[in-house]
Amino acid sequence: MKSKITLKILILAILCFTGATASAQMTESAAKAWVKKGEWRNSFKLTLYPGLDNVEFAKQYQANKKYWDEAFAFISNTKLDTLSAGKHAIDGENVFATVSDGPTKELDKTGWEAHHKYIDLHLVISGKERIGVMNPANAKVTNPYNEAKDLVNFDSNTKGDYYTADPGTLYIFFPQNSHRPGIRVDGYDKDKKMVIKIRMAE
Repeated sequence: MKSKITLKILILAILCFTGATASAQMTESAAKAWVKKGEWRNSFKLTLYPGLDNVEFAKQYQANKKYWDEAFAFISNTKLDTLSAGKHAIDGENVFATVSDGPTKELDKTGWEAHHKYIDLHLVISGKERIGVMNPANAKVTNPYNEAKDLVNFDSNTKGDYYTADPGTLYIFFPQNSHRPGIRVDGYDKDKKMVIKIRMAE
């Protein structure tokens, strides 16, 4: 009798583990459907940029729902155009925003960067800028990862995809999304911008 009970417990444990593994390995189509369904939105109305890593977004949101909800609520409930330049607390060092207000740069004056400990949410408040995105897996590192700054830089000659960022679109960058922000758009010499940092889930 004990052996039958033990066997049932073992089978149940295997099924639970298999289910957890399957949910952790969400497919791109399932993640895209989850993002489109929008249960994560609450009152959040901004468009997500078309290059978003849907699988990583679904994984990170479900792992740290509280942090993401706080970030989205801050964007939705704050008069962003009145924010002063500098750091704004949201949830201590887990979620915080940094606002900049100044000139954008020519492409050759910008560079690729990525982070390990934090996810970046980039939102232009006013004006426009171009933002590049690329997978750094095969890119040459020019400045090794600095843990204190949570920053690594890559060869500026690396090719990537470029987007024009405006106030209607949110850009979300994970560690595998090296980004190149602050690039000048014709007709827009400056912009006001907010970057929200969300701590990565383990």
